[in-house]
Amino acid sequence: MGDCMEKKENGTALLPIVVFLVIYLGNGVYFEYVRPVDGEMGFYIMSVVVAFVIALIVALLQNRTVSFDEKIKICAKGIGDENITIMLFIFLVAGAFSGIAKEAGGAESTANLLLSILPAQFALPGLFLIACLISMAMGTSVGTITVLVPIAVNVATGSGLGIPMCVGTIVGGAMFGDNLSFVSDTTIAATKTQGVEMKDKFRMNFKIALPAALLTLAILTAFSLNTQIASIGNFEYNTWQVLPYFIVLGAAIAGLNVFGVLCMGIVLFLIVGLGTGSLTVATAFSSMGTGTNGMFETMVVTILVASIGALIKANGGFLWLLHLIRKVFKGHTGGCFGIGILTLLMDIATANNTVAIVMAAPIAKEISEDYDIDPKETASLLDTFSCVGQGIIPYGAQLLIAASISGITALNIIPFLFYPFLLFVSVSVSILVIKNK
Repeated sequence: MGDCMEKKENGTALLPIVVFLVIYLGNGVYFEYVRPVDGEMGFYIMSVVVAFVIALIVALLQNRTVSFDEKIKICAKGIGDENITIMLFIFLVAGAFSGIAKEAGGAESTANLLLSILPAQFALPGLFLIACLISMAMGTSVGTITVLVPIAVNVATGSGLGIPMCVGTIVGGAMFGDNLSFVSDTTIAATKTQGVEMKDKFRMNFKIALPAALLTLAILTAFSLNTQIASIGNFEYNTWQVLPYFIVLGAAIAGLNVFGVLCMGIVLFLIVGLGTGSLTVATAFSSMGTGTNGMFETMVVTILVASIGALIKANGGFLWLLHLIRKVFKGHTGGCFGIGILTLLMDIATANNTVAIVMAAPIAKEISEDYDIDPKETASLLDTFSCVGQGIIPYGAQLLIAASISGITALNIIPFLFYPFLLFVSVSVSILVIKNK
């Protein structure tokens, strides 16, 4: 029955997405700008899970010609997709890795080690490189920002560099690493929904991200050389706590299985943490539990979006959207921009790059097949455009947390977000000049 339903275009099948956007975005704007709540982030008052549950109910109420039991079977088929299942398992292990790595002190030691090596005059480009490296190793831009922004504020205060500049530099580097990391939930979502290997998507992404990163470094170096910088201070670190990150990063780049890499990272941080005294057996297991708990919302959202997407596809929503995209976008280049703009709009609406990818992924896969776009390129576009949006929007978790920790507003940081803006230019140029082969 599902196959028969797919043959007919139906724009009203997209109503659940519209309902979600109205509820979630509407509440976010209201609580962020119209009636702010003290101590709360406006876009996080309304649970994204609740908004998606309402959207799922709307999807289940549509198409009365199909029984409720048949609709549940359609949802189950969407949830049971091999790539969705793998993605959910990886989210769990990635959460445990992120939790124990942070508790063991790996991120802070890595940052302090690199700051100790760098000359004071190059503190600004150094902060960007440190954020890139730690975000790639941790797989979380928010975690990177939480760890590094206090350090960036200290560097800014001690060196004479502006706080907005230093904080913006950290946010840019965090988005670079999040986009390329093998253990990031955005990478996991982008690759598994398109059925591609992480190393292949990494190669595709790196060609886009590298020019933007190099230009960012050039701009930051120019600022540093034209600023009188005092000593940035002394930073304490433990070399043993740094090693697991480099080993995990090297293993991931070498193309080892992501499950194996993450499990190896957990064991290494457990050994190093116990050996250096930064962990006890109790805090190790507690931190892994905290990390996996942090992934629960993402996992529930993935299940809900897979269900909603399956119903929308069965009701002809994707066919209608593809027909619309064919009218507006032509050829390989148009298809790539269609995927990118769709993902960017989803991120602006949801203020969460992983959710944006999960929402856009099934439609992007249809566009990819229709326009003969390599799945590796599709995965790269999903991840890159979501990171562009997430790195710039002032109501996203990244900028809100960075602003809260540093004591400035998100709008103060935006003019210094060189990397996300340059990444948008880089990916746009790559679409225009690189043809599908």
